[in-house]
Amino acid sequence: MPENAVKVMALISVQGRDQKGVVARFATFVAERGINIEDTEQRVLSGVFVMNMLVDIREMTESLDQLITGLLHLGQELSMEVRVTLQQLRRPRRVVVLVSREPHCLETLLTVAAKQDLNGQFVAVLANHPTLEPLAKVAGVPFHWKASGTTAEAKAQHLTWLAHTLKSLEPDLIVLARYMQILPTEIVQAYRWKIINIHPSLLPHFPGANPYRQAFESGVRVTGCTAHFVTEALDQGPIILQDVFHINIGQDTAAEVRTRGLELEAQTLAKAVTFFLNEELVVVEGKVVFKPGISALLRPGNKDRPE
Repeated sequence: MPENAVKVMALISVQGRDQKGVVARFATFVAERGINIEDTEQRVLSGVFVMNMLVDIREMTESLDQLITGLLHLGQELSMEVRVTLQQLRRPRRVVVLVSREPHCLETLLTVAAKQDLNGQFVAVLANHPTLEPLAKVAGVPFHWKASGTTAEAKAQHLTWLAHTLKSLEPDLIVLARYMQILPTEIVQAYRWKIINIHPSLLPHFPGANPYRQAFESGVRVTGCTAHFVTEALDQGPIILQDVFHINIGQDTAAEVRTRGLELEAQTLAKAVTFFLNEELVVVEGKVVFKPGISALLRPGNKDRPE
Protein backbone atom coordinates (compact mmCIF):
# COMPACT_ATOMS: atom_id res chain seq x y z
CA MET A 1 0.00 0.00 0.00
CA PRO A 2 1.50 3.40 -0.95
CA GLU A 3 2.58 5.58 1.97
CA ASN A 4 0.37 8.43 0.80
CA ALA A 5 -2.76 6.26 0.47
CA VAL A 6 -5.84 7.92 1.97
CA LYS A 7 -6.76 6.53 5.36
CA VAL A 8 -10.25 5.16 5.95
CA MET A 9 -11.01 6.04 9.54
CA ALA A 10 -13.58 4.44 11.81
CA LEU A 11 -14.42 4.83 15.50
CA ILE A 12 -15.17 1.76 17.58
CA SER A 13 -17.09 2.75 20.74
CA VAL A 14 -17.38 0.25 23.59
CA GLN A 15 -19.34 0.61 26.84
CA GLY A 16 -20.28 -1.85 29.57
CA ARG A 17 -19.40 -3.44 32.90
CA ASP A 18 -15.69 -3.14 33.67
CA GLN A 19 -13.73 -6.39 33.44
CA LYS A 20 -10.20 -7.58 32.73
CA GLY A 21 -8.88 -7.92 29.20
CA VAL A 22 -11.41 -5.82 27.29
CA VAL A 23 -8.83 -3.57 25.59
CA ALA A 24 -6.67 -6.56 24.70
CA ARG A 25 -9.61 -8.50 23.23
CA PHE A 26 -10.65 -5.65 20.94
CA ALA A 27 -7.07 -4.73 20.02
CA THR A 28 -6.31 -8.33 19.09
CA PHE A 29 -9.55 -8.62 17.13
CA VAL A 30 -8.81 -5.65 14.87
CA ALA A 31 -5.09 -6.45 14.50
CA GLU A 32 -5.89 -9.96 13.26
CA ARG A 33 -7.91 -8.36 10.45
CA GLY A 34 -5.17 -6.05 9.22
CA ILE A 35 -6.59 -2.97 10.92
CA ASN A 36 -4.25 -0.34 12.34
CA ILE A 37 -5.11 1.33 15.66
CA GLU A 38 -4.46 5.07 15.37
CA ASP A 39 -5.52 6.12 18.88
CA THR A 40 -7.46 4.82 21.85
CA GLU A 41 -8.75 6.08 25.16
CA GLN A 42 -10.59 4.29 27.92
CA ARG A 43 -12.06 5.25 31.28
CA VAL A 44 -13.82 3.52 34.15
CA LEU A 45 -16.49 5.30 36.19
CA SER A 46 -18.49 3.57 38.92
CA GLY A 47 -17.60 0.20 37.47
CA VAL A 48 -18.60 1.11 33.92
CA PHE A 49 -15.95 0.83 31.19
CA VAL A 50 -15.99 3.34 28.29
CA MET A 51 -13.57 3.12 25.36
CA ASN A 52 -13.13 4.78 22.00
CA MET A 53 -10.73 3.21 19.52
CA LEU A 54 -9.86 5.12 16.36
CA VAL A 55 -8.76 2.74 13.58
CA ASP A 56 -7.67 2.83 9.94
CA ILE A 57 -9.55 0.10 8.03
CA ARG A 58 -8.11 0.69 4.54
CA GLU A 59 -6.06 -2.56 4.65
CA MET A 60 -8.50 -4.78 6.52
CA THR A 61 -8.72 -8.36 5.28
CA GLU A 62 -12.51 -8.78 5.47
CA SER A 63 -15.61 -6.86 4.42
CA LEU A 64 -17.10 -4.04 6.44
CA ASP A 65 -20.21 -6.13 7.15
CA GLN A 66 -18.05 -8.94 8.50
CA LEU A 67 -16.07 -6.51 10.64
CA ILE A 68 -19.16 -4.94 12.20
CA THR A 69 -20.82 -8.31 12.75
CA GLY A 70 -17.67 -9.65 14.41
CA LEU A 71 -17.34 -6.62 16.69
CA LEU A 72 -20.97 -6.87 17.75
CA HIS A 73 -20.50 -10.57 18.48
CA LEU A 74 -17.41 -9.82 20.57
CA GLY A 75 -19.39 -7.20 22.44
CA GLN A 76 -22.10 -9.75 23.19
CA GLU A 77 -19.50 -12.17 24.54
CA LEU A 78 -18.25 -9.48 26.92
CA SER A 79 -21.73 -8.04 27.68
CA MET A 80 -20.58 -4.77 26.11
CA GLU A 81 -22.44 -2.30 23.89
CA VAL A 82 -20.43 -1.77 20.68
CA ARG A 83 -20.93 0.85 17.98
CA VAL A 84 -18.90 1.42 14.79
CA THR A 85 -18.91 4.82 13.08
CA LEU A 86 -17.21 5.49 9.73
CA GLN A 87 -15.75 8.97 9.46
CA GLN A 88 -16.90 9.44 5.87
CA LEU A 89 -20.44 8.17 6.55
CA ARG A 90 -21.26 10.08 9.70
CA ARG A 91 -24.77 11.48 9.47
CA PRO A 92 -24.99 15.01 10.86
CA ARG A 93 -27.07 14.92 14.02
CA ARG A 94 -30.40 16.68 13.75
CA VAL A 95 -30.77 19.56 16.22
CA VAL A 96 -33.96 21.35 17.26
CA VAL A 97 -33.68 24.49 19.40
CA LEU A 98 -36.51 25.59 21.72
CA VAL A 99 -36.69 29.30 22.58
CA SER A 100 -38.93 31.98 24.05
CA ARG A 101 -37.81 35.62 23.79
CA GLU A 102 -34.20 35.80 25.02
CA PRO A 103 -31.86 35.99 21.97
CA HIS A 104 -28.39 35.46 23.49
CA CYS A 105 -28.25 31.65 23.47
CA LEU A 106 -29.86 31.27 20.05
CA GLU A 107 -27.48 33.82 18.50
CA THR A 108 -24.44 31.91 19.74
CA LEU A 109 -25.84 28.52 18.75
CA LEU A 110 -26.54 29.69 15.21
CA THR A 111 -22.96 30.95 14.98
CA VAL A 112 -21.71 27.55 16.14
CA ALA A 113 -24.01 25.85 13.63
CA ALA A 114 -22.15 27.54 10.78
CA LYS A 115 -18.88 25.79 11.67
CA GLN A 116 -17.91 23.14 9.16
CA ASP A 117 -16.39 20.76 11.74
CA LEU A 118 -19.60 20.48 13.78
CA ASN A 119 -21.35 17.14 13.32
CA GLY A 120 -24.82 18.67 13.51
CA GLN A 121 -27.57 20.19 11.40
CA PHE A 122 -29.96 22.72 12.95
CA VAL A 123 -33.27 21.65 11.41
CA ALA A 124 -35.69 23.95 13.25
CA VAL A 125 -36.23 26.56 15.93
CA LEU A 126 -39.48 26.06 17.86
CA ALA A 127 -40.90 28.77 20.10
CA ASN A 128 -43.82 30.00 22.16
CA HIS A 129 -43.33 33.58 20.89
CA PRO A 130 -42.50 34.92 17.39
CA THR A 131 -39.82 37.29 18.76
CA LEU A 132 -36.74 35.41 17.55
CA GLU A 133 -37.97 34.49 14.08
CA PRO A 134 -35.72 37.09 12.37
CA LEU A 135 -32.59 35.45 13.87
CA ALA A 136 -33.56 32.04 12.53
CA LYS A 137 -34.51 33.48 9.15
CA VAL A 138 -31.11 35.13 8.69
CA ALA A 139 -29.43 31.81 9.50
CA GLY A 140 -31.70 29.92 7.10
CA VAL A 141 -33.19 27.73 9.86
CA PRO A 142 -36.98 27.06 9.76
CA PHE A 143 -38.86 28.77 12.59
CA HIS A 144 -42.22 27.65 13.97
CA TRP A 145 -44.14 28.92 16.97
CA LYS A 146 -47.33 28.47 18.92
CA ALA A 147 -48.31 30.66 21.85
CA SER A 148 -48.22 29.02 25.26
CA GLY A 149 -50.45 31.69 26.79
CA THR A 150 -51.19 32.08 30.49
CA THR A 151 -53.98 29.56 30.95
CA ALA A 152 -53.61 25.84 31.60
CA GLU A 153 -55.50 25.08 28.39
CA ALA A 154 -53.21 27.26 26.26
CA LYS A 155 -50.09 25.70 27.78
CA ALA A 156 -51.46 22.21 27.18
CA GLN A 157 -52.18 23.05 23.54
CA HIS A 158 -48.67 24.44 23.10
CA LEU A 159 -47.06 21.33 24.58
CA THR A 160 -49.23 19.04 22.45
CA TRP A 161 -48.15 20.97 19.36
CA LEU A 162 -44.54 20.77 20.53
CA ALA A 163 -44.67 17.00 21.00
CA HIS A 164 -46.17 16.43 17.54
CA THR A 165 -43.70 18.80 15.87
CA LEU A 166 -40.71 17.17 17.55
CA LYS A 167 -41.90 13.74 16.48
CA SER A 168 -42.09 14.88 12.86
CA LEU A 169 -38.61 16.45 13.00
CA GLU A 170 -36.92 13.35 14.52
CA PRO A 171 -34.22 15.27 16.41
CA ASP A 172 -31.06 13.67 17.76
CA LEU A 173 -30.71 16.61 20.14
CA ILE A 174 -33.13 19.15 21.62
CA VAL A 175 -31.60 22.32 23.03
CA LEU A 176 -33.49 24.48 25.52
CA ALA A 177 -32.02 27.89 24.74
CA ARG A 178 -33.89 29.81 27.45
CA TYR A 179 -37.17 28.17 26.45
CA MET A 180 -38.70 29.07 29.86
CA GLN A 181 -41.24 26.25 29.80
CA ILE A 182 -41.23 22.98 31.74
CA LEU A 183 -41.32 19.98 29.43
CA PRO A 184 -43.87 17.26 30.23
CA THR A 185 -42.72 13.81 31.29
CA GLU A 186 -43.77 12.31 27.95
CA ILE A 187 -41.30 14.45 26.00
CA VAL A 188 -38.48 13.96 28.50
CA GLN A 189 -38.88 10.18 28.38
CA ALA A 190 -39.14 10.11 24.58
CA TYR A 191 -35.78 11.90 24.25
CA ARG A 192 -33.81 10.52 27.20
CA TRP A 193 -30.29 12.03 27.34
CA LYS A 194 -31.10 14.02 24.20
CA ILE A 195 -32.33 17.26 25.80
CA ILE A 196 -29.82 19.87 27.02
CA ASN A 197 -30.83 22.88 29.11
CA ILE A 198 -28.91 25.93 30.33
CA HIS A 199 -29.68 27.06 33.87
CA PRO A 200 -28.45 30.47 35.10
CA SER A 201 -26.83 29.29 38.34
CA LEU A 202 -24.30 26.81 39.65
CA LEU A 203 -26.68 23.95 40.34
CA PRO A 204 -27.68 22.70 42.84
CA HIS A 205 -27.55 26.30 44.14
CA PHE A 206 -30.36 28.71 43.21
CA PRO A 207 -32.65 26.40 41.22
CA GLY A 208 -35.95 27.67 39.85
CA ALA A 209 -36.80 31.26 38.90
CA ASN A 210 -34.68 34.44 39.02
CA PRO A 211 -31.38 32.78 40.01
CA TYR A 212 -29.21 35.82 39.23
CA ARG A 213 -31.31 37.97 41.55
CA GLN A 214 -31.16 35.21 44.14
CA ALA A 215 -27.38 35.19 43.89
CA PHE A 216 -27.16 39.00 44.00
CA GLU A 217 -29.43 39.32 47.03
CA SER A 218 -27.75 36.47 48.92
CA GLY A 219 -24.35 38.20 48.77
CA VAL A 220 -22.41 35.38 47.13
CA ARG A 221 -19.19 36.44 45.46
CA VAL A 222 -19.20 33.80 42.73
CA THR A 223 -22.06 32.56 40.61
CA GLY A 224 -22.42 31.14 37.13
CA CYS A 225 -24.42 28.79 34.92
CA THR A 226 -24.95 25.09 34.33
CA ALA A 227 -25.54 23.12 31.13
CA HIS A 228 -27.26 19.85 32.00
CA PHE A 229 -29.38 17.06 30.59
CA VAL A 230 -33.10 17.37 31.29
CA THR A 231 -34.85 14.81 33.48
CA GLU A 232 -38.27 14.63 35.08
CA ALA A 233 -36.85 16.35 38.19
CA LEU A 234 -36.57 20.09 37.50
CA ASP A 235 -32.95 21.33 37.23
CA GLN A 236 -31.57 18.06 38.62
CA GLY A 237 -30.35 16.26 35.47
CA PRO A 238 -26.72 15.17 34.92
CA ILE A 239 -24.42 18.19 34.72
CA ILE A 240 -22.43 18.59 31.50
CA LEU A 241 -20.58 21.88 32.07
CA GLN A 242 -20.46 24.71 34.59
CA ASP A 243 -18.71 28.06 34.43
CA VAL A 244 -18.44 30.98 36.84
CA PHE A 245 -18.01 34.72 37.12
CA HIS A 246 -17.34 36.97 40.11
CA ILE A 247 -19.72 39.45 41.72
CA ASN A 248 -18.16 42.62 43.12
CA ILE A 249 -20.19 43.14 46.27
CA GLY A 250 -21.18 46.79 46.73
CA GLN A 251 -20.19 47.72 43.19
CA ASP A 252 -22.13 45.53 40.77
CA THR A 253 -25.82 46.09 40.26
CA ALA A 254 -28.32 43.28 39.79
CA ALA A 255 -28.57 44.25 36.11
CA GLU A 256 -24.79 43.98 35.65
CA VAL A 257 -24.76 40.54 37.26
CA ARG A 258 -27.51 39.39 34.93
CA THR A 259 -25.73 40.76 31.84
CA ARG A 260 -22.53 38.90 32.63
CA GLY A 261 -24.56 35.79 33.32
CA LEU A 262 -26.32 35.91 29.95
CA GLU A 263 -22.99 36.12 28.10
CA LEU A 264 -21.64 33.13 30.00
CA GLU A 265 -24.83 31.11 29.46
CA ALA A 266 -24.55 31.37 25.69
CA GLN A 267 -20.90 30.26 25.68
CA THR A 268 -21.45 27.36 28.08
CA LEU A 269 -24.53 26.04 26.28
CA ALA A 270 -22.74 26.19 22.91
CA LYS A 271 -19.80 24.20 24.31
CA ALA A 272 -22.11 21.55 25.73
CA VAL A 273 -23.94 21.21 22.42
CA THR A 274 -20.64 20.92 20.55
CA PHE A 275 -19.42 18.13 22.84
CA PHE A 276 -22.70 16.25 22.36
CA LEU A 277 -22.73 16.57 18.58
CA ASN A 278 -19.11 15.49 18.30
CA GLU A 279 -19.88 12.43 20.45
CA GLU A 280 -17.50 13.47 23.19
CA LEU A 281 -19.71 12.68 26.17
CA VAL A 282 -21.84 9.85 27.51
CA VAL A 283 -24.14 9.49 30.53
CA VAL A 284 -23.04 6.68 32.84
CA GLU A 285 -25.16 5.94 35.91
CA GLY A 286 -26.50 9.49 36.04
CA LYS A 287 -23.16 11.23 35.52
CA VAL A 288 -21.66 12.74 32.38
CA VAL A 289 -18.34 11.22 31.30
CA PHE A 290 -16.22 12.97 28.67
CA LYS A 291 -14.54 10.86 26.05
CA PRO A 292 -12.88 11.51 22.69
CA GLY A 293 -15.36 11.30 19.86
CA ILE A 294 -14.07 10.81 16.35
CA SER A 295 -13.74 14.58 15.85
CA ALA A 296 -11.58 14.92 18.96
CA LEU A 297 -9.33 12.01 18.07
CA LEU A 298 -8.74 13.49 14.63
CA ARG A 299 -7.59 16.78 16.19
CA PRO A 300 -4.11 16.15 17.65
CA GLY A 301 -3.38 18.14 20.77
CA ASN A 302 -7.00 19.10 21.44
CA LYS A 303 -7.13 20.69 24.89
CA ASP A 304 -10.73 21.89 25.04
CA ARG A 305 -12.30 18.71 26.39
CA PRO A 306 -12.87 18.71 30.18
CA GLU A 307 -11.26 16.03 32.30
